[in-house]
Amino acid sequence: MAARMTTRRDAVLREMGLAPVWRLRGGQAAEEPERAPLPAAQAGATRSAEAATAPSLPPAPIQADAPIARAAAPRRPASEHAPQQPAPSIPAAAAPRAAREAPGSTGPARVARIAMLDWDALEADIRACAACVLCERRKQAVPGVGDRRARWMLVGEAPGAEEDQRGEPFVGQAGRLLDNMLAAIGMERGRDVYIANAVKCRPPHNRTPERAEIAACTPYLERQIELIQPRLLVALGRPAAQALLEREVSISAARGKRFERNGIAVVVTYHPAYLLRNPQDKAKAWEDLCFARRMMAEVGP
Repeated sequence: MAARMTTRRDAVLREMGLAPVWRLRGGQAAEEPERAPLPAAQAGATRSAEAATAPSLPPAPIQADAPIARAAAPRRPASEHAPQQPAPSIPAAAAPRAAREAPGSTGPARVARIAMLDWDALEADIRACAACVLCERRKQAVPGVGDRRARWMLVGEAPGAEEDQRGEPFVGQAGRLLDNMLAAIGMERGRDVYIANAVKCRPPHNRTPERAEIAACTPYLERQIELIQPRLLVALGRPAAQALLEREVSISAARGKRFERNGIAVVVTYHPAYLLRNPQDKAKAWEDLCFARRMMAEVGP
């Protein structure tokens, strides 16, 4: 049985271009620039038998255009979840906007109201949000998708053009790369994973979200975290890291370190869209995934 599982894992890695192994490039990691819809770069990292980050899962370049490999991840029984005691929730049918809350409001009343919403009311509120200028040009807001009892919560930057069309995060080329990255560590979208963005509406021309736009969406992200109660938050990119850690963050300096948000472990890595433009940093992203997996093992069930 063990030999058959090893053969399956090796086949998954080969389909993704994750074999043989990587040698991490030296030098300081470059800062992540703003996102831009550029063609996906194709490149690979140099082979090295000494660069295996995890003994049981040798790293290698992640191919954006490889087929999405679905590696089975065992579903946690309900007994593994700590009893949740979220704040009292307002059902969707009983959660109209307060009459005193003007469109575009980001004040304490709005924050307090969002903190009381249940899932249905929360997603409806996100789709109707007019708290910043991004609502003026969006096709639709993108709340999030995945397992609402997940241990892993991945937070990206903001929706792109395809996400804006479909209303789901990470469905374009960057999303396919993210799916392959998850499959490489034995996980998949929707199974013990919830995916959201720091900003719920697409910024024009896929520009980096501004500070005020991140602040306007932070109450939504905070409520999603409270409802899910994940064990680990993975920040994909600098804007996501800033939203989760509530301070300026350098990706190159934050990689490989454990942070916390309200008692929840936080790991910082590159956004998949950045990796498409800078394939030389895929080795570093693989190292970050392995670090996150070790972190989850330390956090426990």
